[in-house]
Amino acid sequence: MNRKHSIRSTLLLSLVVPMASLSPAPVSAQQGIRGNVLPSHTMLRRHGLVRMWWGQAVLDPSRDVIAHMSVDEDVVVMQSSSGAVTAFDNESGRRLWSAQLGPRDAPSQQAVTNSDFAFIPAARKLYCLNKFSGELLWELKLPRTPSTSPAVSDDQIFYGSHDGSIYAFDLHRIRELYLKNELAKWGFLARQWRFKTGKQIATPPIATGRVVNFASLDNSLYSITAGSPRLQWQSETDSPVSAPVTYHSGFLYIACEDFNLYCLNAENGNSRWQPFPSGFPIRRTPRVIGQQVFIFPDAGGLFALSALTGKRTWWRHGVRDFVGSSINRLYGTDHVGNVVILRRVDGAVLGTMPLRQFGVKYANDRTDRLYMATNSGMIVAIRESGADHEFPVYHQNPDLLPILPEFAPETPQSDAPATPAPATPAPANGNAAGN
Repeated sequence: MNRKHSIRSTLLLSLVVPMASLSPAPVSAQQGIRGNVLPSHTMLRRHGLVRMWWGQAVLDPSRDVIAHMSVDEDVVVMQSSSGAVTAFDNESGRRLWSAQLGPRDAPSQQAVTNSDFAFIPAARKLYCLNKFSGELLWELKLPRTPSTSPAVSDDQIFYGSHDGSIYAFDLHRIRELYLKNELAKWGFLARQWRFKTGKQIATPPIATGRVVNFASLDNSLYSITAGSPRLQWQSETDSPVSAPVTYHSGFLYIACEDFNLYCLNAENGNSRWQPFPSGFPIRRTPRVIGQQVFIFPDAGGLFALSALTGKRTWWRHGVRDFVGSSINRLYGTDHVGNVVILRRVDGAVLGTMPLRQFGVKYANDRTDRLYMATNSGMIVAIRESGADHEFPVYHQNPDLLPILPEFAPETPQSDAPATPAPATPAPANGNAAGN
């Protein structure tokens, strides 16, 4: 009897121990971990910054890491390696929704958004969700596996594939077929056109209204009309494009394997200025803020160029990538992942923050907010301190800034009519006053 009781106790303990190992850590332990990871208020204040909010993406910490993060003017979308997606309000930090999209561990591309929807490619499917509620609106099987993230407008979505094709789909037609439960069978009817190039589509397409621009590994940049696959212009380069193309204020900024940065007019493909020779490979996206262009060549530091002339205005050694920008500051990373604060006008270093524990730093060229996440899904949002930074600065869409109300002065004015000034007596000589 005693031996059976001993065996039963041993079995019970063997079940309890694994379950205890899967249970969440005590609240005090979680707070301690977060306190060690999150940037302290003291450090942020020292650099004129404040922590807006922090949150945790939904994922399996035993096997998942953050694969992609995307930010627009409304939401932050985080994608894990297993296909879990979490969305936050980018100003308040409120978690809006989470969802599991596609097969676990399927290859995925970074989410893109427009004013209302989030589009997420996973494996050979494209998922469309309401970006505020997370409601799945439709899923479409794609003709080919995407080679890059898609580009989206209010009416169309474009994506490139490994065989050199660009596809365009009608968003309204997709929704109609989905509501009729016909999208799985007749999804090809929503495809508007396909344009074939010589080699793989190397960079995400750029939709700029009536045209879509994209680069291929056949050493060409293409501009195609969005409504039909009609070639507007084609610009050949001496070497393949080496980084995603940037569009800003009617111009395209293209980095190539010849270490040069080119600037072309998006309407006709004409060069705006002579290519800028960086002297090093450019693998990271060029960033354009106002009238400044920032490039981050491999081992070449940070170059600041004039967007008008392409001439170098300053250079800073040791800065590897872009994190964000305000009106007066630029934020980048060094070789170990610390955040370096620079003065935009001349590149002077204003400070460094040891934040290398945040392995995913979103390159935010839309607003003046900074968004960083750990590989395990903890995200923090930071802004500059002061009442004049409570509303974000919209670099790409300045019209989104709300119009602030005008308040009456604190000291009320008297309602009594003003006493008229006494008439000026005429000079003795009869001339008008002031002559």
